[in-house]
Amino acid sequence: MSKLESIGLTGIESFQYFVHDLDRSHRFYVDHLDFAEVGAGQGADTSRVFHAGDITVQCTAPSGEGEAQAYLAKHPDGIGRITFQVKDVEKTFRLIEERGGTPIDTVQRQGQNYAWFDITTPFGPTVFRFAQRGPGYTGFGPGVETFASPKGGRNKHGFKGIDHVTSNFLTMSPALLWMKHVMGLTQFWDVQFHTTDVSESTDKGSGLRSVVMTDPESGIKFANNEPWRPFFKQSQIYVFCDDLRGDGVQHLALTVDDIIPTVRSLRGQGVGFMHTPGTYYDVLPQRIKDMGIGSIDEDVEVLRDLGILVDGEKAKSYLLQIFLKESAGLYGEKEAGPFFYEIIQRKGDEGFGAGNFRALFESIEREQQTEGRV
Repeated sequence: MSKLESIGLTGIESFQYFVHDLDRSHRFYVDHLDFAEVGAGQGADTSRVFHAGDITVQCTAPSGEGEAQAYLAKHPDGIGRITFQVKDVEKTFRLIEERGGTPIDTVQRQGQNYAWFDITTPFGPTVFRFAQRGPGYTGFGPGVETFASPKGGRNKHGFKGIDHVTSNFLTMSPALLWMKHVMGLTQFWDVQFHTTDVSESTDKGSGLRSVVMTDPESGIKFANNEPWRPFFKQSQIYVFCDDLRGDGVQHLALTVDDIIPTVRSLRGQGVGFMHTPGTYYDVLPQRIKDMGIGSIDEDVEVLRDLGILVDGEKAKSYLLQIFLKESAGLYGEKEAGPFFYEIIQRKGDEGFGAGNFRALFESIEREQQTEGRV
């Protein structure tokens, strides 16, 4: 098959997060993450829009029979829409429809400077929106009033943008084929493992397979996971899909320039992170040598104190990352959902190191065991 023509993605514009409690979302983004509130909308749904760096999140709660009510009638809190910026919305629409994609509507317009359309996806209830902004358009989009002056936070934690979007599926192949043949994405990376080595004496473990897809032109990356036998229903991927009541977006990775002060500051604000056991740091110096990184600039004891993970694949090229608790764990409420955020600093490594990938899922598995879900 010849290379598909690009659909013209230039970046991720925003995420729409359907929630039961909008005030709680405001406290989380403004008081804890130090995002600014930049807009609001009122109708069948009530929305507040939060922004830091190049990251925009629209949190939406039901106030009538709108999209939020329809989503939350079937699922806990979760990502219901991802909006992508495109170069030419009419061309994007034509290419997606020609390739068998399913638009929900034709291209819609807000005046002369903002046009968009939505499509269904294999990402459970998550809709994709493709939007084109005209010259000088500074608004958020339909249904939201953009404030003349942002309210609240100043991004003191240093968030920059979105590194990747991670989603979980009970069966991943249909989604991968859709990403390839409809979106024009290509495979970037893959891995499979169990958090517990499988043997005759082992009767449990969380197995998964993961494939990362990327848009060659924009660099947008989607990490995709499915459970892996044996112990299919013990896999934390299965548990996520069970908690969400379907496939969907598991987490978003937020980039920063210096993760140590970011995590220190967030912990000071009371933000909860997934636990990493001390044994991870006991063997980290040897792991750094085994991975071929050679050495890192950071003090391992500082990383241990903050719970930051390290991975990489070649000399002086590595990444640092940490994962916030799932929303349900943060708030002690199941309907808050299994979604969470990752924070990542890349120091030359552009991949998805398998060591940290495994560490993430071991952390999730521990959280699920603590909560009695596996």
